[in-house]
Amino acid sequence: MGRAEERRARQRGGRRAAPPTRSSAPAAPAGGTDTMEPTVIGGRAAARKAAKGRGKPKGKGKGKDGRSFIRRLFTWKKIVGTIFALCLLGMGAFVALYLMTPIPAANADATLQSNVYKYSDGSILTRSGKLNRETVDLAEVPKDVQHTFVAAENKTFYKDSGVDLRGTARGLLNTLSGKGAQGGSTITQQYVKNYYLTQNQTVTRKLKELVISLKLDRQKSKDYILAGYINTSYYGRGAYGIQAAAQAYYHKDAQKLTVQEGAYLAALLQAPNQYDWAIATDTGKKLAQARWNYVLDNMVKMNWLDASKRQALKFPVPKAPKAAPGMEGQTGYLVDAANAALERQLVANGTASNLNDAEALVTQGGWTVTLNIDKKKQKSLEQSVKQQLTSKLDAKKRKVDGVVQAGAVSVDPKTGKVVALYGGVDYFKHYTNNATRRDYQPASTFKPVILAAALNEGAKTQDGRAIDANTIYDGTSGRQVVDNGTKVGFAPPNEDKQNYGKITVQKAMNDSVNSVFAQMGVDVGMNEVMTVAGKLGMDTKGMQAVPAQTLGSMGASPMEMAGIYATLDNHGKKVTPTIIKSAERKNQPVSFPNPIGDQVITPEAADTVTSVLTGVVDDGTAKTSVASNPERDGQQVAGKTGTSDKNKSAWFTAYTPNLVTSVGLFGEDPKSHAQVPMTGATGNVPGSPSGRINGGSYPARIWAAYTFGVMGSVTKFELDTTQGAAVQPSDTPSSTPSNTPSSTPSNTPSSTPSNTPSNSPSNKPSNSPSNSPSNSPSNSPSNSPSSPVDNPLNPNDGQ
Repeated sequence: MGRAEERRARQRGGRRAAPPTRSSAPAAPAGGTDTMEPTVIGGRAAARKAAKGRGKPKGKGKGKDGRSFIRRLFTWKKIVGTIFALCLLGMGAFVALYLMTPIPAANADATLQSNVYKYSDGSILTRSGKLNRETVDLAEVPKDVQHTFVAAENKTFYKDSGVDLRGTARGLLNTLSGKGAQGGSTITQQYVKNYYLTQNQTVTRKLKELVISLKLDRQKSKDYILAGYINTSYYGRGAYGIQAAAQAYYHKDAQKLTVQEGAYLAALLQAPNQYDWAIATDTGKKLAQARWNYVLDNMVKMNWLDASKRQALKFPVPKAPKAAPGMEGQTGYLVDAANAALERQLVANGTASNLNDAEALVTQGGWTVTLNIDKKKQKSLEQSVKQQLTSKLDAKKRKVDGVVQAGAVSVDPKTGKVVALYGGVDYFKHYTNNATRRDYQPASTFKPVILAAALNEGAKTQDGRAIDANTIYDGTSGRQVVDNGTKVGFAPPNEDKQNYGKITVQKAMNDSVNSVFAQMGVDVGMNEVMTVAGKLGMDTKGMQAVPAQTLGSMGASPMEMAGIYATLDNHGKKVTPTIIKSAERKNQPVSFPNPIGDQVITPEAADTVTSVLTGVVDDGTAKTSVASNPERDGQQVAGKTGTSDKNKSAWFTAYTPNLVTSVGLFGEDPKSHAQVPMTGATGNVPGSPSGRINGGSYPARIWAAYTFGVMGSVTKFELDTTQGAAVQPSDTPSSTPSNTPSSTPSNTPSSTPSNTPSNSPSNKPSNSPSNSPSNSPSNSPSNSPSSPVDNPLNPNDGQ
């Protein structure tokens, strides 16, 4: 049968036979088709078996070529290809890291410098802050001193790309293996770690260090990097940066360092504490000298130092450590006052959202703050307090001597500059700044404010007479204050309950007569009095406009009172005491408002008060301490004494045409810090047999010793007024006192007032029945308490 017939036969059988294989398909018999079907089926089964057999290796775990699975998987071609792929992947990742990693802002520790505080002449007052660091320009560091750091740390600095790949790889391996830190980084890398990153030993940090170093080297000059490095490195003795290190080890500025001193500072960077000569062991000193020699020898090799000069250099033994300029004495008070002023201004100009944020910003450091403090005046004020008061205090002999605290502020009235400040005996012994504290009563030093309000507002007594220096009042001690014929429940006694009878305002100011100014405050209107107080510079927020305030029962600070009196001295033009001359950080200055402000009361009102206050000095409570002082030399002075209830505070605030100074003494329990009497302190209070410390005693004596010691030439007030003790008297005053006269006058009125008081018709009813209902005008207090809260009604406030 031919092939065609065979094919047709299979088709007739319903299926197609597979072609026979050579091994399993015997030749068909020649005679017919009946024997073909089994042959075809058997051939297909054999084919399937053969196909399954081809998937099995000839031996266990081996292929047809005899290689194992592992050998077939890790061929040389595959290994080389994988390594190449990984290299490409690593390079791609590094490129991506390089592109995605910016040069960051400096870390917080790197920017945390000392704050530098200076006197007005630019000399250093102190440095303070968490870190002793001050950044200097590289130009201020001698060139050969710059080279010592390169010779010590990175000889290829000026040529390399900013990184040491071998050292970095070694560091990475050590980090991965847990061996810790590894040296060998370039100056650039060390600077990046100090300034931009942290000291954490992590792979991530090291990779960032590498990338940022490469970028920084491309973007910045070598001098920029070197300056950053020497200004951020730690040298031991708490010194960060070369300037602090130069001061710590050689007591000089960085610009004055010699090459051998620079080599020692460069050597310190390897092991600051171990190489610190003051605390190093014998081994440490040997290692320090060896490192020093290494630095200088490298400089010779790099042609930065002549070999013969090198041989002549001797090891510069560092000086003994000295206490860094600190906060002891008055320094802490000055710094605190300056910081507080800076913080307030940062809030005012929007740099900080609140005082807490402002304080954090100042504490962060890096500020250069120049104060208005005059070094000579500051020293004179400190000496005056010591000579006149603190040298006389002995808490071992008298317990009361331990409660006396002094505070003082001196201001230039023409500029507002705080030229001197006394905050207490020592910042480390008494942290509260007595110059700026506001918790003690200013007492009778507030009386000039009442008179200023009367003069500025054109106020009149309740019987229609204009209030001026010559107006006569009833000076009876304990006299009830009357408002439109109605008693207001306030009757302050005079000192020692002395009755003065008919008395002029001038005499009442001289002798600090409480009853007169209590009535005057109501005549003017306490709202107007407090408004004028605020204009003059007192912080009146939250103060009640009640008659008791006429005794100075509010809180005030020497700084505050100096500002008020400076405004009077400046003819009514506002003076804000300002302790900061300038402040800047990273060459960004802070803008401060002008200390001299607007006209807040009329020049005539201010000058009349000044004229009246000369009488306090020449013929009043300050006569002995000030007017009769042999150092006065004819200097004209205006001022006011004040002594609070139970002798808890005593004041003298006074001025010449060129200088205003407020001195306050405060009784403070050293343990509980409660306000306590000072009576009996020193054991011998001048002019006070009872031992009561009045404003005319120690405060006035301190004022005189200081002011007459620094005043220079004698000056006179130029006043636009026809009233007061500074004006030649011409007329006799009216003898009609305000309201009900005293039935027991004890003294006659002053014989030297000037000008006749006004007799214009009264705009207020007079001689009203005392029991009639009150019709207080809007500017008078309503429902005035007979015993105001937190205010004594028996202050015995005469001086």
